[in-house]
Amino acid sequence: MEPRLDMLGNELGARIAKRIYSVSLAIQQSTLPRAVQDLAMLRASQINGCGFCVDYHTKDAAVAGESATRINLVAAWRESTVFTEAERAALALTEEGTRLADAHPGVSDETWAEVRRHYDEDQIVALISLVAMINASNRLQVIARVPGGSYEPGQFAGMAN
Repeated sequence: MEPRLDMLGNELGARIAKRIYSVSLAIQQSTLPRAVQDLAMLRASQINGCGFCVDYHTKDAAVAGESATRINLVAAWRESTVFTEAERAALALTEEGTRLADAHPGVSDETWAEVRRHYDEDQIVALISLVAMINASNRLQVIARVPGGSYEPGQFAGMAN
C-alpha cells in the first residue's frame, strides 16, 4: 500500500502537521495521565481504521511501559478487567466522541458524569482536546492512505522546533 500523499513532504502539509504536533505536546504536558492518553489515542485510531496511528500509538504506549495485555485489550475494554474505572470513563468518552457521525447521540450524560468523577477540569480539557486531535490526525492519515508498520517511537520528537 502506497500513501496517496506525503503530507510532511509538502510545505503546507508540514506546517499543518507541525501545528497539530504542537497541540499534541500541550496535551502530553497536561496532568492527564500518560497511560490514559495512550489508551484513548489507540482506541480512537482503532475505531477510525487508521493503520498508521494504531501502529504509532501501540508502539509509543509500549515504550512508555504499557503492558502488552492492556494494549491488546483496548479494543475490548468493556469486556476486560485490566482497566481502572478512570480509564474506562476516558475510553467511553473517547468512543462516544469518536462515533459522532455514526448516528450516535454524542457523549452521554452518564459518561460525562463518570469523567467528571475521575478527572479535574484541566484533565477533562486535555481529554476532550486529545479526542478531537486524534480524530483529526486519523482522518488525515486515512484520507492520505498512510499505512501502518513503519513508525519508529520518537520519530517526530523534533517536529515542534
